[in-house]
Amino acid sequence: MIFLLINVIQKYMGLKKNKNILLQGSILALAGIITKIIGFVYRIPMANMLGAEGNGIYSVAFGIYNVVLTLSSYSLPFVISKLVSARLAKNEYNNSYKVFKNAIKLAVVVGIIAALCLYFGSGMIEMLYNTPGLNKPLKILAPTVFVVALVGVFRGYFQGCSTMLPTAISQIIEQIANAIVSVLAIWIVIISFSSSNDMASYGAAGGTVGTFVGAFMALLFLSFLFVIYKSKLKKQIRIDKTTYVESNNKLYRLLLITILPIVFSQTIFQIAYTLDDLIFSNIMSLRGMTEAVRKSLQGVFNSQYTLLINVPIAIATAMAVSIIPNIVTLKIQGKIEEVQHEITTVIKFVMAIAFPSSVGLAVLAKQIMPLLFPSLKIYNTVAVNLLMFGSFAIVFYSLSTITSAVLQGLDFMKVPVVNAAISLVIHIVLVSVLLYITDLGIYALLIGDITFPLMVSILNWISVKKHIGYRQEITKTFMIPLFSSAVMGVGTFAMYKLAHWVINVNVIEVVIAIIFGVVIYGFMILLLHYFSEEELFNFPMGNKLAIIERKFQNYFNIFSNHKR
Repeated sequence: MIFLLINVIQKYMGLKKNKNILLQGSILALAGIITKIIGFVYRIPMANMLGAEGNGIYSVAFGIYNVVLTLSSYSLPFVISKLVSARLAKNEYNNSYKVFKNAIKLAVVVGIIAALCLYFGSGMIEMLYNTPGLNKPLKILAPTVFVVALVGVFRGYFQGCSTMLPTAISQIIEQIANAIVSVLAIWIVIISFSSSNDMASYGAAGGTVGTFVGAFMALLFLSFLFVIYKSKLKKQIRIDKTTYVESNNKLYRLLLITILPIVFSQTIFQIAYTLDDLIFSNIMSLRGMTEAVRKSLQGVFNSQYTLLINVPIAIATAMAVSIIPNIVTLKIQGKIEEVQHEITTVIKFVMAIAFPSSVGLAVLAKQIMPLLFPSLKIYNTVAVNLLMFGSFAIVFYSLSTITSAVLQGLDFMKVPVVNAAISLVIHIVLVSVLLYITDLGIYALLIGDITFPLMVSILNWISVKKHIGYRQEITKTFMIPLFSSAVMGVGTFAMYKLAHWVINVNVIEVVIAIIFGVVIYGFMILLLHYFSEEELFNFPMGNKLAIIERKFQNYFNIFSNHKR
């Protein structure tokens, strides 16, 4: 099996660079969906074993870990992809490889520093967040930061070559290893420390062991793959006719200049999550909320609500990654109209996923939460309300992710940083005021979770229009999937009620309702001709999709004429 996989990848990477961003993005999106499904499978038993308090500690630890990753390594795939694709667009194979080598050295240094800071600073962070037991999972997550930095370099290099398959497969391998080890580690820890007063903390720490093992397995896979790919790389370098070879010092400066704006931009997004934890914990403590209740509510928000909405958001993230190499190449070639076309296509694709996901989660929130988290009953009503009213954050996070990637791909590196910073300041003020002067509690975080990406999206839209004259089409791109999703929502809810009356088994009823909803949504999208035939050809299996839509339109026209 492993040799078959290697042969497929070798064949794939031996092809000419694939400029079809929807195909490339779909590869990463599919991997993202698979990893999120795996995440569901293992996070559900994790959440049920850890309990509300353990989930609170685990989620806060991961919020801090994600900020450290953002500062140290999350930007590496994006940056390296951008720099490598810019050089490959000019057939500078030697310079693109030098970007990779210098990035590896930078990742080692930054990764070690970040890991040491997180490990030795865990106690101070625990005091700052007013969350006893937080230091244990943070210490286990510390070495993971170093491994993820190296993983990011490999993924960025392959993405810069317009080859998304290595990243996609490594993500799946990483998540499978993470799932198995995390659940097993929590089970062992809970048995070993069942009598300890710190069992919630130890359980959260056990859950982070899988994160390290998963990242390490991804690193091994990508390293092995790069060794296979290197023979082709050497041939490319031998035929490289570029006379100008970039110096290491110049590349280090270029890496840092490119990394810093992206780091700031991504950090603002990540820090919004962990700042919410910090603000909520301290303000609610001042207002007399007990530690156990604070941790439990944070666990509900981060481990139930956020876990669910992150699945469709992963698709937007994948499309953002895939669009960068193509935008860089088109900009170098001066094809601004084609850049605008690529932006429109990607946004349409993402909205076709984001709107039905939002409506579907809202409509079935009351059924999904107890199905996935049967042991977390105390705050089930809170979890349902968060998902029901907060699912539309999916649309805004998807938009903010895509538009930020577009601006950075066009070399307007500081613009998304400024836009995100303005939005973050508004977010902090809004959430703090709501927590302090109202009784909204955890729902104040929900309001902030919706308004923050909405503000980023609006500011990014204004910036894209200003810099490249891009005018966002509204009616077709947004109104058609919104209307189709609304019809889908009504049909999904009606089908659930019917199934409930006939079957009265929640899991079967939910599955039937979801399948029915997908069929309705697909029907509406075809009926309203959301995607053109040209756009459908860019999808995986695009020829078949175009034939299906053509037949559907023909049948619909015949039916309409017959009715007249």
